Amino acid sequence: MAKLSLQLKLGQQLTMTPQLQQAIRLLQMPVMELNAQIEEALETNLMLEQDEPESGNNDSAENDSTESDVVEGDEYENPWDEGSGSGERGPDFQVELSDTSAETLKEHLLWQLEMEHFEPREVVVGQAIVDYINDDGYLTETPSGILATLPADGAFSIDEVEATLAKVQVLDPVGVGARDLAECVRVQLGLLRTDTPGRELAIRITEDSLGLVADNELAMLRRNLSASDEELEQALELIKACHPRPGSAISNETPEYIIPDVYIRKQDNRWVVEVNRSTSPKLHINQAYASALASGEAHSTLRSQLQEARWLIRSLEIRNETLLKVAICIVERQVDFLEHGEEAMKPMVLRDVAEAVEMHESTISRVTTNKYMHTPRGVFEFRYFFSSQLSSADGSGESSTAVRARIKRLIGEENPLKPLSDSKLAQLLEAEGSNVARRTVAKYREALNIPPSSERKKRATH
Repeated sequence: MAKLSLQLKLGQQLTMTPQLQQAIRLLQMPVMELNAQIEEALETNLMLEQDEPESGNNDSAENDSTESDVVEGDEYENPWDEGSGSGERGPDFQVELSDTSAETLKEHLLWQLEMEHFEPREVVVGQAIVDYINDDGYLTETPSGILATLPADGAFSIDEVEATLAKVQVLDPVGVGARDLAECVRVQLGLLRTDTPGRELAIRITEDSLGLVADNELAMLRRNLSASDEELEQALELIKACHPRPGSAISNETPEYIIPDVYIRKQDNRWVVEVNRSTSPKLHINQAYASALASGEAHSTLRSQLQEARWLIRSLEIRNETLLKVAICIVERQVDFLEHGEEAMKPMVLRDVAEAVEMHESTISRVTTNKYMHTPRGVFEFRYFFSSQLSSADGSGESSTAVRARIKRLIGEENPLKPLSDSKLAQLLEAEGSNVARRTVAKYREALNIPPSSERKKRATH
């Protein structure tokens, strides 16, 4: 007789409904693109209306402006009694800075290889895989071809390549690294909850019937799958919600301005986190049309628009809630940076935040890309606060960002006629408690665009 047992298994799964998929798409958008999306929705959806600013005296106008930035539930205070308070911003304070960064898809993926839970061998394989992913996000080389490019002395196997490829495919953007459209869509569908209506049928369609979808042969598709009209409609909606070219979601275009998504400030020895509500208009449902539908007047278009309007409003709420959660988590972990600067930066990877806010790592990657935080030390992309962990002499970890800052400081303090070699820098870092190899020092120095000691000496003597 078989023995029955109860096992408890912990794990993370990204719960993806069509509404949440929309919320994540909005979450990925920078502020200016989000506003354009909202404007388009206001123009095409009769059920959506924008709140008009109230008219009144100067005092009330000022209060309205303040409340657009700081509203109930958008302020987080934690009594971290360290240091003195910083200057406060006025109610109409708005920061717009030029952004000179332009991240490619390859850079975005390589960053995640470092920030997510990849073993050292997987990082080597993952870097080789990323080299063969095109701008649309598709893999242009076979696993066996990728295997041939790996170091021979590493004794890598085809199974390692396939397993690492599967991990790369669920990075942000999900579906990147797929070998064809069917696999790309199937990977995205695989992250849906198993009880999502239409999920299993949608996955079956990707296995051998996507051509019928493209040709709009729905009758034949229905017969082949023995599916009802409702089941097929649910499956097709899920497929349509997937991104056929996931790589294109990572834009190489440089935005003209940076508008902070959140503000961080010190008030009464407490760090305060605020979502910048002024960056997007407040929306509500047109009650006149909604009342007409509630009274029983049938109008399928309006009913559809009402549902879309509700989803959009809720998606914007989810966006703000998620930004706030992630920002709070970052501030809690990086308060030493806010107080003391780069050399006090703590190591932090995507998994740390994902576990703290109970979200999938790929979602955290979306949240931290092209989202900006205004702090007393400047305006930073959320991703700036993430860095890998290096060992230190006392056994604790320190961030690669902090080590890079120390290298920059040591070189800035050197005698220009006797510049420090990478080996000497490694020795000085070790004396300060950091165990950093010479090759790592050279890597970080190059990342800082600092020439080697020989070139620095030549410049000093000329």
